[in-house]
Amino acid sequence: MSKIDDKHKLTFIAGPCVIESKKETLSIAAYLKDLTSHYPVQFIFKASFDKANRTSIKSPRGPGLKKGLEILSEVKKKFKVPILSDVHCLEQIKYLKDVLDIIQIPAFLCRQTDLILAAAKTKRVVNIKKGQFISPSDVKYIIEKIESMGNKKIFLTERGSCFGYNNLVVDFRSFLVMKKFGYPVIFDVTHSLQQPSARGGISGGDREFVKPLALAAIACGVDGLFMEVHPKPERALSDKYTSYPLAKLKGLLDEVVKVRRALYAKS
Repeated sequence: MSKIDDKHKLTFIAGPCVIESKKETLSIAAYLKDLTSHYPVQFIFKASFDKANRTSIKSPRGPGLKKGLEILSEVKKKFKVPILSDVHCLEQIKYLKDVLDIIQIPAFLCRQTDLILAAAKTKRVVNIKKGQFISPSDVKYIIEKIESMGNKKIFLTERGSCFGYNNLVVDFRSFLVMKKFGYPVIFDVTHSLQQPSARGGISGGDREFVKPLALAAIACGVDGLFMEVHPKPERALSDKYTSYPLAKLKGLLDEVVKVRRALYAKS
């Protein structure tokens, strides 16, 4: 789980931004498990039980820790897939470690030392979302924190950098810089297209650019893609402007696989 054994097999992390209901979460997981079984990808299901960093107090946050983990546990048991979700405070770690295969440190918390150390101590894979406010070279200090706990199961995820107010930009050099650290580099393409807090208390975004950015990242040699997907993005309770429609996912994966195969054709 902490490394990519087959360089032609892409890690594909996908699921809804937040758990909206048990029925819908299981439905999305079933769809993704079946779809990805036809591609050379390592599928990991992701969903948040709590969106603790919403812009507005009025925004939906999800079912919470207990109910959310129950739903994620059922996804794991029923579909036999690895599970990723994010942690927000130290108290949650003891509950997450028995359910999650990958504990994600959110971008806004990527410098919270105690949280990172606690996640590392579980010996689970730790996925670090690179903060929108730090350089790719500074990720080495986060890696050192995790490694100090004897844990070398690490993913590094790019999710865009602040570009003025209410906008993000992806520096594709970031992938190449972070790959030098020797850990899998993942591209969170949907979050990278957010327009933070740009829609009157919620985030906007540019979903139309998901495909070109994803293909460009694959051409740069990333080890995986991270995507928020939804059957009807316009109705999603979180990130409805950037979540990718399930109905279009097959077409995207078709092209992703072609580019990745071409990249390694001569290696």
